[in-house]
Amino acid sequence: MSRRQAEPIYTIAIGAGRSLFAALRLKRRATGVSNIPDTGGAVFAMTHFGYLEFALVEWQTWMHNRRRIRFMATKRAFDKPVVGGLLRGMKHIEVDMTAGGTAYAEAVAALRRGEIIGVFPEAGVSSSFTVRELKSGAVRLAAEAGVPVIPVAVWGGQRLLTKNRKIRLRDRIGVEIDFAFGAPIAVTSEDDVATTTAQLRGTLQQLTDTLQRDYPQDGTGQWWQPRSLGGTAPTVEEAAAADEARARRRAEAEAASGS
Repeated sequence: MSRRQAEPIYTIAIGAGRSLFAALRLKRRATGVSNIPDTGGAVFAMTHFGYLEFALVEWQTWMHNRRRIRFMATKRAFDKPVVGGLLRGMKHIEVDMTAGGTAYAEAVAALRRGEIIGVFPEAGVSSSFTVRELKSGAVRLAAEAGVPVIPVAVWGGQRLLTKNRKIRLRDRIGVEIDFAFGAPIAVTSEDDVATTTAQLRGTLQQLTDTLQRDYPQDGTGQWWQPRSLGGTAPTVEEAAAADEARARRRAEAEAASGS
């Protein structure tokens, strides 16, 4: 593996994350790590059941081969004084929903330079803990840059921090976080984007199904388990309705603050 340029801010952030996860005594198990490329560009298309997947996937990737991931994050995150400075220092990519073309071009350029770009194609946390319909951005990025898409499923991360749930510190101690890195999906500019995106979603759900099946703790009756597997998480329909209500409240609040 070729020597990579030092990035002090990224290294400090990795160290802080590892210290936090060690303090929480998190357990880590991963399959398919040979699918993490040692060199060259790739798009990591990740499941999104909690708010810490970005840090967890980077943790596992760093422990495997020290690769850095550049995540695409919202302008809202970059606008926060401290957080925004860290994101820029780690060379993550700001996504302004009113001018998404700039972020897209920046991501393509990074991929062509040999970077790994991290994307959450569900475009939001799935509180039903099932894989939702995907946006096509991950596939389009890979096709334009000429790099593969790596499907990445994470299970257990929602038990640390997720949407619409207050989690006690003691319930975060000793949680197992499981990862599945799927086989690279080759994408070309001639492939049908919708078909490949549907294939990606199916793969992510299959990887998630396997992680859920092999998870060492029984999720029956637990809030972090999908309803279809005996848990008490919202159904897909209930989660969608809650998301719509939340978006409506946010829009109303923003309209009121601007008036």
